Amino acid sequence: MSYEVKLDAFTGPLDLLLHLIHRLEIDIYDIPMAELTAQYIDHIHAMQELELNEASEYLVMAATLLAIKSRMLLPIHEGEMEDAEFEVDGPDPREELVNKLIEYKRYKEAAYELKNLESDRALVFTRPPSDLSEYAPDEQLALFDTNVNVYDMLGALQKILRRKQLKKPLTTRIARQEISVKDQMFAVVDTLKGRGGKSSFDELFPYEDKSTIIVTFLSILELMKRQVVSVEQQNNFEELFVILHKEEPLDELEHFDEQN
Repeated sequence: MSYEVKLDAFTGPLDLLLHLIHRLEIDIYDIPMAELTAQYIDHIHAMQELELNEASEYLVMAATLLAIKSRMLLPIHEGEMEDAEFEVDGPDPREELVNKLIEYKRYKEAAYELKNLESDRALVFTRPPSDLSEYAPDEQLALFDTNVNVYDMLGALQKILRRKQLKKPLTTRIARQEISVKDQMFAVVDTLKGRGGKSSFDELFPYEDKSTIIVTFLSILELMKRQVVSVEQQNNFEELFVILHKEEPLDELEHFDEQN
């Protein structure tokens, strides 16, 4: 069974780096490469587990981070110890990366401002108002809570996979069991109903089989896309919680096509 995923939240490796810098409260002008590289590679592993088509460009950035980290591990020549903590013979190997991040951040902030201007302009009408109440959509639920985005979801998935790997016995016999995303969507909804409409992210993954874990993760993303559930987090690095918003039969899921 294959299930291709495309998420608009993935806008490139620089966007992921900025997210990690913000989450880890890192000074963009003095990046601790070891910590940032480790966090970045964790997210790459989660993306590879999901077999995302966009993962290739992220791997290029991972190689760049490892190269910078390696250059910073070179021995420091005598007489240069009084300089910056990470200084080596020659320019700071992080300089080019920092410049790219700063430039990307400026463009991202400019795009955000332009989006706001677009939204403001969309409120201006040149014709008399009409009664459009019959066309008004139901109140839309946000795909992610303001404190949660797709990178947080990937980070939580990577932690679950790592814990399962550590608990996995050295030898075992696995009976392959095919499970569809649609079936797992119903299973997630049933689990949330049984827990009063709210469950921690980890509690939705009681499985040992990696393929079932991946399918469950994809089913949660699909439910979020359909505004059946949402995810919230109180503070950075704290536990994620999944909230159920539609309790009664999800007729629309009966026509769910896993190839879309």
